[in-house]
Amino acid sequence: MSDPSERVPGYRQIRMTVPAGPEAVRADEEAWAARESHPVILGAGGPVFGVAREREEGGWELCGYYGERAPQDARDTMAVHFRRKACEIESAGGPAAAARECLKAAERLDWEVIDELTVLGSRYRVVRAERFIRTGPDGPEPPRPSDPDPAEPGASHELPRSTEGFVLDTVNPTGMSEGILKAELLSLVLEPGTVPRAVRDESVRAARTHPGGVLLPVTFVIAERVDGDWQPLTSGSDTPQGARDALTMDLRVMAPVLRRLDEREREEYARAADRFDTERGAELYVADRHFRVVRVESLIRFGPDGPEGPRPSDPDPQPPVMVHDRQLREQGVITGEEDEDEHEPPEEVKEMMVLVDKERERRKRLEESRRRGSA
Repeated sequence: MSDPSERVPGYRQIRMTVPAGPEAVRADEEAWAARESHPVILGAGGPVFGVAREREEGGWELCGYYGERAPQDARDTMAVHFRRKACEIESAGGPAAAARECLKAAERLDWEVIDELTVLGSRYRVVRAERFIRTGPDGPEPPRPSDPDPAEPGASHELPRSTEGFVLDTVNPTGMSEGILKAELLSLVLEPGTVPRAVRDESVRAARTHPGGVLLPVTFVIAERVDGDWQPLTSGSDTPQGARDALTMDLRVMAPVLRRLDEREREEYARAADRFDTERGAELYVADRHFRVVRVESLIRFGPDGPEGPRPSDPDPQPPVMVHDRQLREQGVITGEEDEDEHEPPEEVKEMMVLVDKERERRKRLEESRRRGSA
């Protein structure tokens, strides 16, 4: 008897397997428990974008940072990738023609809105991911015990990015809970009346044209409870500690200036940041504010030609960098004759710069202390 999966295209299949090892078993059990404690799946803001390269051996590989909020930001990332690749070819004494091809592609991206290019025989594409959170009676889901969290406070930026080189391939097997989650996310489309009709129509169309999908490594954000609702405060971080570091930076640097805190309030915020560094929990209360580290799942849809690219309705406010530069010059915003004195930063920016320097020194001292302690 033939296998029914042989009649289903690979990009539509969800292959599940037995978890390999105790850690995978634990993660699968926690994922299943989350279905009970946080049964509702919600969108986590708008889509995010990155760049992927098609692999000869199958699937696509993510290149550079993934998580840009607009397609043009990802196009800029692609241009940077090609310029870096040209430098690597030149440094290694590679073919000059190959380096020129990379530079030519980067220059095109400086001027044109291009979501896919073939360079040195490989296809590169701007790809789109939808983000989701689980929520329950107590609000959005915090990190799970099995979520890796190896970095010390203030050192999360030293870890390699989890999406760098990540392979997108729908034929790769997943655990039972992850496979069920993928099926759930693929079935979701925007509800009528919640968004403009064109946006919903594209959501429905994507479910038909890109019915498969790949889950990205989980990320974490800080959300703040405001008037009973949870609102995202930071962009995605690869680890819970990365989200904590983003919040403590805000409490020590941004909030004192933007909220015009007095000395007593600044000390209260600094103590809260110290407490968050020490306890490394998921919740933080300071003054009348309530923060939580929230777990975020991301899904890239797949169709017969690979991962989904940007949709026409996706916000994309900035033109390519050189087009933007030309527009600013035509408007007189940039003249080429700017006097440095005319660009004195505002007092708020100056104060933030001072606080940033203080925070860097504080983290440097902590790192030196940790090194001495481990010696």
